Amino acid sequence: MPSEEEKKNIPLFVPQFTVADYGSFFLAGALCATITHGAMTPIDVVKTRIQIDPTLARHSLFSGGRLIVTKEGTSALLTGFGPTAVGYFAQGGGKFAGYEFWKKQFVTLAGDQETAVKYRTAIYLGAASAGEFFADILLTPLEATRIRMVSQQGYATGLVSGFTRLLREGGVRDLYAGFIPILFKQIPYAIGQFTVNEFCHEVAFRSMSEETRARLSPSSKLSISLSSGIIAGFAAAILSQPADTLLSQINKGHGPEGTMLYRLSALAKQTGFKGLFVGLGPRMVMTAGLVSGQFLIYGAIKHAMGAPPGVEIHKESKKN
Repeated sequence: MPSEEEKKNIPLFVPQFTVADYGSFFLAGALCATITHGAMTPIDVVKTRIQIDPTLARHSLFSGGRLIVTKEGTSALLTGFGPTAVGYFAQGGGKFAGYEFWKKQFVTLAGDQETAVKYRTAIYLGAASAGEFFADILLTPLEATRIRMVSQQGYATGLVSGFTRLLREGGVRDLYAGFIPILFKQIPYAIGQFTVNEFCHEVAFRSMSEETRARLSPSSKLSISLSSGIIAGFAAAILSQPADTLLSQINKGHGPEGTMLYRLSALAKQTGFKGLFVGLGPRMVMTAGLVSGQFLIYGAIKHAMGAPPGVEIHKESKKN
């Protein structure tokens, strides 16, 4: 057994990902995000309407959905599907590939196994935040288009008409009006998604020997991945809910004039603590499905493409 001093000097093996590997990470992330977010469009429509329409504020996901269908027809539940699919294709690719890239960079900076494990929480937080920041540059204009289409009935017939109308009437400023609130929303979301998922897997594997882990059946692996994704989804929804509510209101045109931070502060005061969490229940359901589905699809696509696994720095035992 190596001494404590020797353990500190154990070099950390960090895989050298190629451009092709990152391309696989991007494609897998893009597909898993666009598939899951596209499938969740009806739930997201109801959630957004609950947040911004006072007549729906007290409704549940199911009663709100029934009311929308009764008044506007079933097609209303697919409003914003185009911007959702395209926006999250770009954002999902950037986020997943970015997380893999930044985690590798931070692990490399740690230099040795013990240091990387000791500071793994900071590594997860930093990688999730950095990856999400750059991904949101791609997402923001399309998310603004989606919310405008959902919140204003008849605003546009599809992605191209909605995007061009928003650009024509408000310019780049309106397309990126929600960038700061999106960061406030998506970075906590990514932190919950990746960090909690990492620790859930760590807890599941900590009591297993390497031999046991290698012999896990496909159903056992699926169970661990699914349960970890669901828990991570709940965490992501709770952490990002206040900013998600404010983002919907900003893109609806609510709030006073002024800087974005002033508008967010004023809206938060107007909405109140309870109001910031309106629609949390439906959003937790939606996010649990999104996150768990994304990790399962991401892993399956990576495996099908022969992409390497990401860097792992889990704490192997309670004694370490």
